[in-house]
Amino acid sequence: MPAEEITVTGIVQGVGFRPFVWRLARRLGVAGEVMNRGDAVVIQAVADAAVLDALAKALADEAPPLARVDAVTRVPLAVPPPGDDFRIVESGAGAVRVGVVADIATCADCLAEMRDPADRRFGYAFVNCTNCGPRFSIVAALPYDRASTTMRGFALCDDCRREYDDPADRRFHAQPVACPACGPRLALVAADGEMLADDRAGGDALAVAAAMLRTGGILAVKGIGGVHVACDAGDEAAVAELRRRKRRPAKPLAVMLDAAMLDAACQADEAERAALGHPSAPIVLVALADAAGAGTLRLAPSVAPGQTRVGAMLPYTPLHHLLLAAVGRPLVLTSGNRSGEPQAFRDEEAQAALAGIVDAFLTHDRPIARRLDDSVVRVAAGRPRVLRRGRGRAPLPADLPADFDGAPPVLALGADLKSAVALTHGRKALLSQHLGDLDEPATDEAFETAIGDVAALFAHRPAAIAVDPHPGYRSARFGRALAAAQGLPVVEVGHHHAHVAAAMAEAGWRRDAGPVAGIALDGVGLGDDGTAWGAEILVCDYRDSRRVGGLAPVRLPGGDAASREPWRALAAFLATGFDRGEAARLAETHLAGHPWPTAFAMIDKRLNAPVASSAGRLFDAMAALLGVAPSRQSFEGEAAMALEAAAERAGGWSADLDGYPFGRREAEGRTLLDPAPLWRAALAEIAAGVPVAVVAARFHAGVAAAFAGLAVETARTHGLGAVAVSGGVFQNRLVLEGVVARIAAAGLVCLVPAEVPANDGGLAFGQAAVAAARLAHGR
Repeated sequence: MPAEEITVTGIVQGVGFRPFVWRLARRLGVAGEVMNRGDAVVIQAVADAAVLDALAKALADEAPPLARVDAVTRVPLAVPPPGDDFRIVESGAGAVRVGVVADIATCADCLAEMRDPADRRFGYAFVNCTNCGPRFSIVAALPYDRASTTMRGFALCDDCRREYDDPADRRFHAQPVACPACGPRLALVAADGEMLADDRAGGDALAVAAAMLRTGGILAVKGIGGVHVACDAGDEAAVAELRRRKRRPAKPLAVMLDAAMLDAACQADEAERAALGHPSAPIVLVALADAAGAGTLRLAPSVAPGQTRVGAMLPYTPLHHLLLAAVGRPLVLTSGNRSGEPQAFRDEEAQAALAGIVDAFLTHDRPIARRLDDSVVRVAAGRPRVLRRGRGRAPLPADLPADFDGAPPVLALGADLKSAVALTHGRKALLSQHLGDLDEPATDEAFETAIGDVAALFAHRPAAIAVDPHPGYRSARFGRALAAAQGLPVVEVGHHHAHVAAAMAEAGWRRDAGPVAGIALDGVGLGDDGTAWGAEILVCDYRDSRRVGGLAPVRLPGGDAASREPWRALAAFLATGFDRGEAARLAETHLAGHPWPTAFAMIDKRLNAPVASSAGRLFDAMAALLGVAPSRQSFEGEAAMALEAAAERAGGWSADLDGYPFGRREAEGRTLLDPAPLWRAALAEIAAGVPVAVVAARFHAGVAAAFAGLAVETARTHGLGAVAVSGGVFQNRLVLEGVVARIAAAGLVCLVPAEVPANDGGLAFGQAAVAAARLAHGR
């Protein structure tokens, strides 16, 4: 009979693919064997030709829900495997590239067992199967077998062993499989180290923890990718105390709710509910019921002060389901760290980092292999958009466009804020989880560790290292040192070129499709001319980028201080957009209490007032003008978030909303958008008593119209068929939807990030695409 070796590539490990093949082969009457080899599944099959055809087709058509089949290749097999049965054999050797599945929320079957008093896993906080549970957070090496995970210290009991060895069982080779007799257990430890409850000694750690939360306690909870800090989200005193202890005065806190609580506390639409229920179980930004004037369950005002939306998530581990049910209230579930530091994920570091913050630790004895913050998503312009890539999404690979096949492998190191790294193997690209901000020493160390981690885990050997050209970036300095140590070339990729390239690559825009018009809106990044850019219209392909327009630059008094103190940005726009006498009169009203005369003098004398064209500072300035910005931001984007929340109170963006105008002028071959008319219009409406929310909404509409309009003109002038948009400002739903709608109305294709964050968390993906394209062309 004919024999073939069939190789399946994609996401095929840790998703039950081999038992799926075993069941399929038995159904079709195929003899042979199946094994993991590197990041592929290899089948040696013996059957009639028609049956082999059916097998190959079913491998793609009927694959397990968590699998992703990229290719099924078939070659004749000269020596068929012995025997007439079909077997699952041990993993074979092979090069591992990008094939580890992410951590998956608990499936319905496991939840049913956990809630069934007759089941041996009733009430067990670590129930899982092939279709759910921890994956990337516990794997230490590949291939993905139990001995290569943090479950290697838990010997299977006889019952679990039977499930693990039975191809017909849904726990066949589910590496985290366990039960109360053989698996991890909970313990509750007081902040001073006293054991309050130990499940291995007959205690009930979860019940004691729930009682503490119900009475205002603040607990550390060890989850899948790290430790969270939890309290009752409806208890204002508890939430305020958590903020005081964490020194986190205003940044919104994430909340975990079950479906009934979500209905009572929030106004999630159908798309947002689908995003919440995704197997990655991300945090999703949804409208608060208070803002919508409905709802029967109120979250504490300090959860998301001044916001119309809250970051909500459904329970995604058995422990979370059990704890939430025991407390009976929504829970704040925020990163277990001190402000600015990375989330703790090891027991000893959690105890040190959270001393003085939590009253007790609800922990367990299954180690976490790597830190994974929760993914954050918002629905905008018709689909979910990833704002932070973490647990549940990393390390799922992405495809570069088809004509990147064969491109040299690249390691790209992103930027210093929202840092992440990317690596490529030809068309395959892997964007790491969110690593944090590199201005914190602990994050800096975690960044270097993560680079070694992903390189080792995926056997990556780069041909070049891509970095941002900013000489002060820690990521770039590390990349240059690493390249020197390994004898590799360094590829510098402009900050905003990388943003636009990330949107192009995710959308599958081919290298041979030519350039696109790009809109890059963010805070600041180093421009090609050595000044700070942040509001640019570009013409880009993967190899090159040229700035053709954007926001007229201003001088920012205090330089980087202007990114922390929004009043400085307002001073810059007033000093630039009005004659000095009128600017001073406006400053006396709108900058009262701030040293604006000093700021004006710095601008006039060009003293510590660098030139910048920053969309981020434009938003900060408007927030300051409307009185919704703090004097000093306690977290990045605080002023812009407050401005967006104000605009949402007026109904947000619509096609009928009149935006404030921008002027235009030509300078050095570029079209500059002059915001002076915008400021005059806004000031006139403020003087006329127009509500803050309406002014904020018209500001958003004006920004979207101005940049979309200039991008459309650029595309038509240069004969381009698409506009790519990226940069942190496009996290703003109102701006994104306004820009996308106008580009679509002009009949152009709009390339918009979705799985790759539009902010600097996606920068490494764009760097990798640009570097790979340049290397492929010998540049």
